[in-house]
Amino acid sequence: MLSFLKGFETKLGIKITCSQETEPMGTAGPLALARDKLIDGSGEPFFVLNSDVISEYPLKQMVDFHTKHGGEASIMVTKVDEPSKYGVVILDEETGKVERFVEKPKVFVGNKINAGIYLLNPSVLDRIELRPTSIEKEVFPKIAQEKQLYAMVLPGFWMDIGQPRDYISGLRLYLDSLRRNTSDKLATGVNIVGNVIVDSTAQIGEGCLIGPDVAIGPGCVIEAGVRLSQCTIMRGVRIKKHACVSGSIIGWHSTVGQWARVENMTILGEDVHVSDEVYSNGGVVLPHKEIKSSILKPEIVM
Repeated sequence: MLSFLKGFETKLGIKITCSQETEPMGTAGPLALARDKLIDGSGEPFFVLNSDVISEYPLKQMVDFHTKHGGEASIMVTKVDEPSKYGVVILDEETGKVERFVEKPKVFVGNKINAGIYLLNPSVLDRIELRPTSIEKEVFPKIAQEKQLYAMVLPGFWMDIGQPRDYISGLRLYLDSLRRNTSDKLATGVNIVGNVIVDSTAQIGEGCLIGPDVAIGPGCVIEAGVRLSQCTIMRGVRIKKHACVSGSIIGWHSTVGQWARVENMTILGEDVHVSDEVYSNGGVVLPHKEIKSSILKPEIVM
């Protein structure tokens, strides 16, 4: 993980510092654990982002919003069709001031939920003890009671991608966003269908058909005649000749053999090797495995 982050330090020209939990600390406890890394004496607010969501991240607009209202904390909220599945944020529609939270309401009280993107003043850290703590249930309600919590409605798309099927849906939304905003990042060519993103170091063979909704990572090799759709191909993967991958996630440095077929939310962990002509129908394969026979129905391969 550290070497992976070092690559981003170089690419983005930033310094990445890790704070590691020795026990699960909830959603607020890790902020107390990293207190010395978050406070630099400037008094400037800092962002907190949930890592299992994807959106367009309008961070500049959020800074402007936070500065304008002058409160202690800002959260991003997003509109959903079925709010009963979530904790709903009740807010003043004109000012954005958060009034209260309603957890999984039985009757309709609103359709805005916490999007997992926060901008907090350093003083919020004084509210958090060094113990397992929920920022959503223990910290934010108290700030709201003091009328110091404000919510900004997230523009654009939002998706919780904590589950593989949701990850694939989030990929589609992300690629749609790229099409609207920065379409030059998307791949083009006679072998591309719909929205596809391909790292510049990946190699694509002749006669392939790729898309829609495909992401191909660094150092991948896609051999001749391969069909890819609605899938993510992670760093260092090789997809051999005439294989087909659909609705699946292929983990780092894995191999899919010639004429193999991988579909129906198959998940390959790191360094998994699928033999030639093997079929996987929803298999979830743990790292460092070799699959020599077909997986005919969804199952976990340990």
